[in-house]
Amino acid sequence: MLKSIAALAGLTVTLPVDLAITVLASRRPTPPMTTRTRSPKTVLVSGGKMTKSLALARSFHLAGHRVILVESAKYRFTGHRFSKAVDRFYTVPEPTAPGYAEALLDIVVTESVDVFVPVASPAASIHDADARALLDPHCEVIHGDAHTVRMLDDKDQFSELSRKFGVRVPDSRRITDVKQIEEFDFPPGREYILKRIAYNPVGRMDLTRLSRENPNLDFARSLHISDDDPWILQQFVTGQEYCTHGTVRDGKLQVYACCESSAFQVNYAMVDKPEILSWVETFVESLGATGQMAFDFIEAADGHAYAIECNPRTHSAITMFYDHPEVAAAYLEDGHPVIVPTSASKPTYWIYHELWRLVTEGNRLSRLKTILSGTDAIYASWDPWPYFLVHHLQIPSLLIKNMRSKKGWTRIDFNIGKLVEVGGD
Repeated sequence: MLKSIAALAGLTVTLPVDLAITVLASRRPTPPMTTRTRSPKTVLVSGGKMTKSLALARSFHLAGHRVILVESAKYRFTGHRFSKAVDRFYTVPEPTAPGYAEALLDIVVTESVDVFVPVASPAASIHDADARALLDPHCEVIHGDAHTVRMLDDKDQFSELSRKFGVRVPDSRRITDVKQIEEFDFPPGREYILKRIAYNPVGRMDLTRLSRENPNLDFARSLHISDDDPWILQQFVTGQEYCTHGTVRDGKLQVYACCESSAFQVNYAMVDKPEILSWVETFVESLGATGQMAFDFIEAADGHAYAIECNPRTHSAITMFYDHPEVAAAYLEDGHPVIVPTSASKPTYWIYHELWRLVTEGNRLSRLKTILSGTDAIYASWDPWPYFLVHHLQIPSLLIKNMRSKKGWTRIDFNIGKLVEVGGD
């Protein structure tokens, strides 16, 4: 309760500054130059609370397409619905709820949607894949089918598939009973970690090590591993972490970005890693699917990159394409050459995360350099109101709702546009 009150107070203090910035920008809106399409489409974008959905909506709008944005009722006050890029906004059931696919179909039919681009949360990507079977006869869906998405989302199946395609992944095995860990012959000198195959928004940052010397069985038993809740025992590889975003059409990579990564990722700056690009191109070509695929890598001490998991959905690294004129074409047209962030694009961040770090962390000079050299991922001078309303409507409404429910939260994620709650979405 006190944490929520403090957060609301902090947002109230900054409201006048954000309002002034927004009002001044709205008086002189100058949209960036982009490549206009000769064949405008109506594009349905889901995940309306998330910055990455706003980034895509803006790219489609600037190219001349009509954008329909959807989100669940819980996030109906998303600031993105007020973007100039959004022509219509709808609420739909939670992806996990009955009637989700049917609600999408109703919108597709009502709005004569040509293309559906899911911007899925971890909990939604499989349900969007299931919905594709219902939507395919009515519109194009930039998402894998149900079998493909389930396979990629399963850390164990993804690792096996990668080995089949001949690309590097760490040693791993599926765990459905702690006895498998007790019986596992840990290779000397190697450490392993346990990852839940189902999405784990809180525990996913736990990197407790297991080894021959210390198999940490008490820790493993505390996870309640079972056939219904399997985990993966994966070799822990030390090194620099990287994340990628890829948009793929029929096995051809058409949008690509690569950044240094971390457990809580809210800074994106393009880096050139040829081996990672080659890994991604080999994998998606071998898979031959259509959709958006995000991969996490570790560049180990041996100089090679190992993919540690795949998330078959939009990555927030897409925010780095804020000034790229070809995003819409690369998403919607077959055979488009692969695009990467422009050489002029600045690293993206979320200013409230940066301000919090500026106040709480020791290296303030580094934080100031990050702020001055980059750009806020939500703010756009030609479309400023989403920035104001995310911080002063969307997040406050969620804080007030959380206070009423007395549920509690661990952090505010301005990128995803939500409160991270135990057992949350």
